[in-house]
Amino acid sequence: MFNKETYIARRAELKKLVGQGIIILFGNNESPANYPANSYAPMRQDSSFLYYFGQHRDGLVGVIDIDNDEEWLIGDDIDVEDIVWMGYTPSVADLAAEVGVTKTAPMAQLKEIVNRQSVHFLPPYRFDIQILIMDLLGIHPSQQKEKASLPLIQAVVKMRSTKGAEEVAYIDAACDVGYVMHTTAQLLIKPGVTERFVAGQVDGIARSLSQGNGFPTIFSQHGEVMHGSPSDAKLEDGRLVICDAGCELGDYCSDHTRTMPVNGKFSQRQLELYKIVEECHDYVLEVAKPGVKYMDVHFAVCRLMTERLKELGLMKGDVDEAVAAGAHAMFLPHGLGHMMGMDVHDMEGLGQIYVGFDEETRPNLEQFGTNCLRMGRRLQEGFVLTDEPGIYFIPALIDDWKASGHCKEFLNFDKLETYKDFGGIRIEDDILITTDGCRFLGSKRIPYHPAELEEFMKIKH
Repeated sequence: MFNKETYIARRAELKKLVGQGIIILFGNNESPANYPANSYAPMRQDSSFLYYFGQHRDGLVGVIDIDNDEEWLIGDDIDVEDIVWMGYTPSVADLAAEVGVTKTAPMAQLKEIVNRQSVHFLPPYRFDIQILIMDLLGIHPSQQKEKASLPLIQAVVKMRSTKGAEEVAYIDAACDVGYVMHTTAQLLIKPGVTERFVAGQVDGIARSLSQGNGFPTIFSQHGEVMHGSPSDAKLEDGRLVICDAGCELGDYCSDHTRTMPVNGKFSQRQLELYKIVEECHDYVLEVAKPGVKYMDVHFAVCRLMTERLKELGLMKGDVDEAVAAGAHAMFLPHGLGHMMGMDVHDMEGLGQIYVGFDEETRPNLEQFGTNCLRMGRRLQEGFVLTDEPGIYFIPALIDDWKASGHCKEFLNFDKLETYKDFGGIRIEDDILITTDGCRFLGSKRIPYHPAELEEFMKIKH
């Protein structure tokens, strides 16, 4: 939690941006795992509620009455029976005072306080909040996404997109925990160890040194599967394994990916492709800066990747024409990166078209691969986003495009057939857009340059 002046200033700015009406920001409730008293733990508060009201307790709602210049924290004080089981919890009034709010009320009075025509709320993503909105405003859950307030969405995106110094400090610290998570994995990886074991150790680091995982850890020898969950499969000599993991510290996230040879040494074929991803990853540091569209950075990386894949004989033809046709998406079917902050995919629930794009930069939803860009808008100082190029060999995609002849003038399908068992490679770090460029976040770099990575992994091999 920051000091109360931070939250006071944030709410004041939000009122200016939205202009009129009542803003409701719903905090989250406990979410039962398999029966009411056994909840997912720890509870994760809604990020926008945290941004403006700062409190982690469940069962809270923040109300900002712009027209009357009033701010409320709504919630019920816990009773003695809850204290017996859970310990002392400050009163709602005490919680409100910590973030500079003077008015409080029990939940039963929420409807009375927001009984107004012009009510702004964000798109809900939890069913209990959808029911509460229906009770309060009479809007059925099926209509709430479209009825959510566009002025509020745009205001929240504008404010949360640019990170202040306090926020950057937390992200730097989260990335330092990410360093420990990933280097732990690199030292544990060897033939015979299960994916689940290594991922469990990574998760343990997150829970020990931070609030926990920022998202479920991806750890798999099937790197061609973007979100491959760890299984009981044993790591096999000669294969690559991807670890995509991050933590949450001070309510801010880290997100890194590394790809390692299970036996600690890249084969020649693995090294050829790994170096392409490494070059693309590092190239972002040269071109990402304020005023540049991240969509342009993405396509600059795609052209570089296409050039290098041509040199290996996997692609052919004119580079610009190949990228325009989307042929590179055979290998890179996702975007170069996404916004990051309090959410690992920051504010994604508000609508990617508002977070990653704007009136100037619109997504192309028609072309495979390009339709998965999460971030395309012009960069500004203070933006935090990921840099995560990859090369993947997805057998089903190879078969599909080969059968249809899609982009056949740019792809060497005969050679692609020999890579169906390759898997995938991704290298990901988090970057901050600075005054005249960008920098990696975190004080230490998780080993990723091939010689450095192999040398580091020798400690255990």
